[in-house]
Amino acid sequence: MTHTPPIAVVLATLAAMLAAACGPQRIASPSRPESELIVLLPDAESGTVGRARVSNPSGSAELAAGREATQVATNQRPGPTHILSDGDVKRIFGGALSALPTPPRRFTLNFRFESDELTAEARALLPEILKTVKERSVPDVVVVGHTDTTGTPAANIQLGLKRATMVRNLLVRVGLDASFIEVTSLGEADLLIQTPNETPEPRNRRVEIAVR
Repeated sequence: MTHTPPIAVVLATLAAMLAAACGPQRIASPSRPESELIVLLPDAESGTVGRARVSNPSGSAELAAGREATQVATNQRPGPTHILSDGDVKRIFGGALSALPTPPRRFTLNFRFESDELTAEARALLPEILKTVKERSVPDVVVVGHTDTTGTPAANIQLGLKRATMVRNLLVRVGLDASFIEVTSLGEADLLIQTPNETPEPRNRRVEIAVR
């Protein structure tokens, strides 16, 4: 079976799911002897549904919709595809799904034009970020600074780090434990909006926060 990420493919082996907790989700399902139920689930973080091709020597089946499933038995081609209901997914896989790590939440904070000050909209996100961190039993927060293409790459690494550090300090000020926070900078190396060099672009002047 091959697949195109991002997808979560439900397989009938719990051990395989646990071993791949950081990759595509593989979740145990009740199955008949020599039979597997394979289900395509939306990505837990983005909700995006990819595609999966289920194949064996007897034939293949294409899964392309959320909760689309097929039954595979030894020496038989994969069965006709069908869509499981939300209730069926929870009933069959609820225990295994609940054991998966909570997907990270991501926040983007933008800066005012020609300023190291956050926009009002960005500042308004700080309480929500703090609330999200407190919902994690063992939180991990990564703060990454970004810039537009004005200035040199080396200077923009430092500027991105300055912005990320400022956001870290704001988070600590509103109650977040500093030991949970990792700060880094990509400068102009990961543009949200692709622009030529020396182009001011406010959407690229940002700090991205991932709460895991």
